[in-house]
Amino acid sequence: MDLFNINRRRFLQGATASLALSTLGAYGMDVLHQGKTWRVALIGTGWYGKSDLFRLIQVAPVEVIALCDVDKNQLAAAGKLVSQRQKSGKTPKLYGDYRKLLAENELDIVLVGTPDHWHSLQMIDAVKAGAHVYVQKPISVDVMEGEAMVAAARKYKKVVQVGTQRKSTPHLIEAKKNIVDAGLLGKISHVEMTCHLHMRANGNPPVTAVPDFLDYEMWTGPAPLRPYDGLPHIRWWRTFKEYGNGIMGDMCIHMFDTVRWMLKLGWPTRISSQGGIYVQKEGKSNIPDTQSAVFEYPELNCVWSQRSWGTATNPDYPWSFTLYGEKGTLWASTMQYDFIPQEKGGQKIHKDVIYEKEKYPEDLTEERIELNAAPATRLHMIDFLAAIEKSGRPVADIEEGHISTASCILANISMQTGRPIVYDPVKREVVGDREATGLLTRPYRKPWIHPDPKKV
Repeated sequence: MDLFNINRRRFLQGATASLALSTLGAYGMDVLHQGKTWRVALIGTGWYGKSDLFRLIQVAPVEVIALCDVDKNQLAAAGKLVSQRQKSGKTPKLYGDYRKLLAENELDIVLVGTPDHWHSLQMIDAVKAGAHVYVQKPISVDVMEGEAMVAAARKYKKVVQVGTQRKSTPHLIEAKKNIVDAGLLGKISHVEMTCHLHMRANGNPPVTAVPDFLDYEMWTGPAPLRPYDGLPHIRWWRTFKEYGNGIMGDMCIHMFDTVRWMLKLGWPTRISSQGGIYVQKEGKSNIPDTQSAVFEYPELNCVWSQRSWGTATNPDYPWSFTLYGEKGTLWASTMQYDFIPQEKGGQKIHKDVIYEKEKYPEDLTEERIELNAAPATRLHMIDFLAAIEKSGRPVADIEEGHISTASCILANISMQTGRPIVYDPVKREVVGDREATGLLTRPYRKPWIHPDPKKV
């Protein structure tokens, strides 16, 4: 039996298979049975780029045609790993410039796993080249990038799935169905979202020469060119607002996106935020170590609280969201959920994350894998492929990813200006605030050109 059939059989035996059937219907599982081999490329072969690709390989017949990375060492290592994981055993073609990769290959799917400041250009160029795209969150570093990404996906009629895989997390799907949708919470009029993880990289590494194996100019791309002070991979780049939007853009988007999905929420009516570097002042990091925000809806506030220092409010839920209803409360995270009824003597409900270690033993040897997220990402990939097959919208469609990403970016603009933000997505402006509207687009470093939603 070949590798794909083994992987398909294991998926069908796994805990996520029933969820695939219930949430995706026949289309979802048909993807596993079809004879088509998807031609795939990955741009950005770091930690999560490879993780996404390997989850796709586990659930669908793919041929990884090409890989792209500006770090030659990381790229070569990824090529070797892919040759060991994919059915053909072939090493993909290796590129240092994603534009050349797109020009030289006919692709069905492009995965974008680069740092945030590259997502927009690469996603837009990939759909223009004829590929469907799976792009990591947050989708953009400014609001107009996101508007352009949605416009490009619609113009070129391509499916774009965002890596907000909480929507495909088995125990959270269950919580939505059995707790929220079933009405156990009653009217929900307050939501709290938190991240108290000590994840803000900091320090004062010296400026040094760029190593020969890294194209730092291309790594920086449209972002400001910082003096090189070590490999930017994993957490170091995230600690600078030149490349992203801090922990707000990295972690709040996951929780806020999940809350919006569970409660069927669109754009917030108003957003406000406060924060700064209050405690961890000793290093180079310029993102807040403390931040709060309020995303307002009619008779509902979604409140975000982030600290990268101190202890968590609830040690069992250091990164989580809490839905407060008139009939009860739901605590939820990537690891578990707990329903606590308001009624005295009511039944509490607890559910833990689903693992599939025994079904996918290769997960156990994969470097830096998030084992708790692997089943969710597999289901997310199946949903992505099913949307392509039926020319539909995936569960984490680019427009939904844009609303969640842009809302977090708007919170940062509120923090920067000291004023609440009301965004008009039709006019693409902050209502009554010319300065804040100017902040919807970040300046690009030459020769890179910022995408325009009217001209993609």
